[in-house]
Amino acid sequence: MKQTTDDLTAIHQWLGDALGAPRRETWMRALDALYSRTPALDQAKLRRALSDARTSGVWYDSIADAQHLGRVFFAATTTGLVAIAFGVSERAFRDRLRANFGVEAEHARSKIPFRGRKLGRIGEQLREYLAGRRTRFDLPLDLRALPEFQRRVLLAALKIPHGQVTTYGELARRIGHPKAARAVGQALGHNPIPLVIPCHRVLGADGSLHGYGAGKGLPTKAWLLTLEGARFE
Repeated sequence: MKQTTDDLTAIHQWLGDALGAPRRETWMRALDALYSRTPALDQAKLRRALSDARTSGVWYDSIADAQHLGRVFFAATTTGLVAIAFGVSERAFRDRLRANFGVEAEHARSKIPFRGRKLGRIGEQLREYLAGRRTRFDLPLDLRALPEFQRRVLLAALKIPHGQVTTYGELARRIGHPKAARAVGQALGHNPIPLVIPCHRVLGADGSLHGYGAGKGLPTKAWLLTLEGARFE
């Protein structure tokens, strides 16, 4: 799907960049292509990952956060955590898992003990984080179905310490693509594991809150940063 100039300007606004029409440089077109079609090599990896998910299954559970987020759903394969969502219904979460993995996710009630321990550990750590008692997650992740560029962005975001913030541009520099702030924003905008991969710690170029798609949007992003004691404008 080809992006229009209006689409690109909207993305710049989302990131807090200059509002003028962005330049259509070669590197920018290439990064756009990453999200409009997946290279053949990544498609092969995606097919293998989806095949593994169909074989091993996807299981989900949820916790309740009465303070702000409501019910927080999470799902895992036998490899690791694949999804977190809040501000959505259980049906919507299951539909999303079906669309992404091609299988019907099973609730934790139907688990075997190994899967139960894994899901229970995820829920426990999420509760501790939302209560302000955990500053670092210790959970295996399963990012095999994601494009290579997005994995690099998400893994870089994973390294942002609790209570600290960075910008889309700085994160782009950290992964070796200093001009790719907009593409970094797109990758974070499709983060399948918010909270654990802390995309809420990434700010716009002006240092203020921009672009958060989970929960209630920017109010949720502000609440999470406040929970961590982070400073932002």
